Amino acid sequence: MLSKAASLGGEVAGVIVGSGVESLAPEAGKYGAATVYVADDRRLEAPLPQPRVDAIAQLVEEKEIETVLFAQSILAADVASALAARLEAGLNWQLTDISSDGGDVTGKQSALGDSVVVDVGWRSTPRIGLFRAGAFDPTEQAAAGSVETFEPQLREHSLAAEMVEQAHAEESGPSIEDANVIVAGGRGLGAPEKFALVEGLAKALGGAVAATRAVVDAGWYPYSAQVGQTGKSVSPTLYIACGISGAIQHKVGMQSSKTIVAINKDPNAPIFEFADLGVVGDLHSIVPKLTELVRARRA
Repeated sequence: MLSKAASLGGEVAGVIVGSGVESLAPEAGKYGAATVYVADDRRLEAPLPQPRVDAIAQLVEEKEIETVLFAQSILAADVASALAARLEAGLNWQLTDISSDGGDVTGKQSALGDSVVVDVGWRSTPRIGLFRAGAFDPTEQAAAGSVETFEPQLREHSLAAEMVEQAHAEESGPSIEDANVIVAGGRGLGAPEKFALVEGLAKALGGAVAATRAVVDAGWYPYSAQVGQTGKSVSPTLYIACGISGAIQHKVGMQSSKTIVAINKDPNAPIFEFADLGVVGDLHSIVPKLTELVRARRA
């Protein structure tokens, strides 16, 4: 996000808000931030949105910042929407690109179930934008930015909520948001234990395992692995869909993958309409053979 902002011209600042986060500032500077503002406060340790809204709103008002851009996450969506309400600012979300021409800023947004891409704008400043994960590639800059710390003025009601427990899903290998290779399973697997086929192929490829909403709702796989409209958006180099029909809700989350391979016994499955490579057949025999071939090639 920083790299894209830097490509638009003008002065770009990065904001880091949390506890024990000051050491991250040089990284933000390397990727396009001329200035990195850091609010390092123990009251910001829990991933709660409201204290972050206070801190960022304070910075936007003090520095008269005109545009605030967020990379998609559950926490970022909470913060962006609350910040828009606080500042009475316009918010565009599910953005995939942004451009600037003579001070006019225009975003690209997918709409109507990703069937069209539209231009969107803002009527006033500050402009707030929320971008899909993986929309841009990071680019290191020639010079690192300077670092400035600031003391967040947190409102009393913002500290009323307390996080008493945080559940962490057990994961192995890279997360689906960071992985270059993703192997995803759907209801076509037939049973939860069949996810072992997907896990084996993902491990052989050094990738991550993803799932559709249907299998997550059925309790076959954890929510942290869900890709789709109500899950996560991913854009790996390679996405292998096993037993996934390709409903629009799932397509929304993975269609920006560089190469999509679909394995499905139904030749009329919608996923074949947008897959780069389609394999019609029984995944229960195809996936194990594919895993063996990958392991043999890497041996």
